[in-house]
Amino acid sequence: MKNSALVDIENEYADLFEIDINLDRLVKKIELLSYLNPLNIEKEKQRFFASKYTEDPLFKYPKIKFDPYKLHRLFYSQRLERIEDEEIREMYQEIIYYYSNMIQCIETIGEGKKFYYNSLRVFGTPTEKDVQNARYILHFEDEPIPIEMEKVYSAEEAKTYFEKFVEQYDFPLNIRLSTSLAADAMVSNSTQSLVIKKNAKFSKNKLLTLANHEIGVHLVTTFNGMDQPLKIFSNGFPKNVETQEGLAVFSEYMSGALTLKRLKELSYRVLASDSLIKGSSFSDTFDMIHNQYKLNKNDAFTITMRAHRGGGFTKDRLYLSGLRKIYKRYKKGVTMDPLLTGKVNMEYEQGIQHLFDQGLAQNITHKNVAFLENRNTNKTLDFILNNLK
Repeated sequence: MKNSALVDIENEYADLFEIDINLDRLVKKIELLSYLNPLNIEKEKQRFFASKYTEDPLFKYPKIKFDPYKLHRLFYSQRLERIEDEEIREMYQEIIYYYSNMIQCIETIGEGKKFYYNSLRVFGTPTEKDVQNARYILHFEDEPIPIEMEKVYSAEEAKTYFEKFVEQYDFPLNIRLSTSLAADAMVSNSTQSLVIKKNAKFSKNKLLTLANHEIGVHLVTTFNGMDQPLKIFSNGFPKNVETQEGLAVFSEYMSGALTLKRLKELSYRVLASDSLIKGSSFSDTFDMIHNQYKLNKNDAFTITMRAHRGGGFTKDRLYLSGLRKIYKRYKKGVTMDPLLTGKVNMEYEQGIQHLFDQGLAQNITHKNVAFLENRNTNKTLDFILNNLK
């Protein structure tokens, strides 16, 4: 039941709440990653390997379940002029532009350059500093592989592990298995569930990593966002990926799960995005990662596929830059709580504070358990993170 203070706020900002609810209804239809995970990854991987890495994969994608033109029209029909607070009105304008870009991304998946340019508007390109940081990390010698890195757990065993892990959080965990997933696991924000790749094998370290990344941040921000008066916290502020993924990898670091191998994986992703930007084909990018950097063919394929899917997708460049920004914040002793209020972007922190001041946002219900104590014991990681540009 709503408290009387919230009812008063809703009455005072009735137009804002009406627009926010309208947008919530529309946004539910556009979860980009659910459309961008190819349906035939394994088949195309085998074909690519059989061709000695020369025939680029031809990925198939899920059919769109909405009318893009109609959805655009509904987004732009919101009467934002009715929001009297100028700062909030401008924020919602940016939100509508962002989601409109997201629709354009979805409707052009698989259409080569069309999708690529739409994706660039949302996720941007790696900077020269990003590329330098990635190369810097890859210069470090590989560490010995401990027993925790052996892939011995099935998807069912992973499910049991995550169910146990979530007991330290005060929210339900809905888990489902899927055969068409680009990652080993991901959170579906719209269904508040954790999706696990059915045919994946997991190491002990991977389970700890995924638990702190997916549950500790992505589900924490999902449920915190749902507790906020405004739905935008749950649906996502513009360009929130860098902040969200930065927090998620930082959660891996704080829990002691982050390894140099994982940091290198994030670096390969930056180089794959950079290779894409420079016009490389799928096989060119794969060749660079597999032959030049000597990464095994399965991991090299996954990293290349993540960057080239849809026609060119640069989201993966944001994990490393996000981690750098969040780590810098941590070193300054600044709290992470405002960034856990929902799917928020660090750049909107001032605007979010304004929402707090107006009574339109509230303190978080769920904290990240890993943020309470730094369990990282790897001095190399500290050295690297302290020296990123």
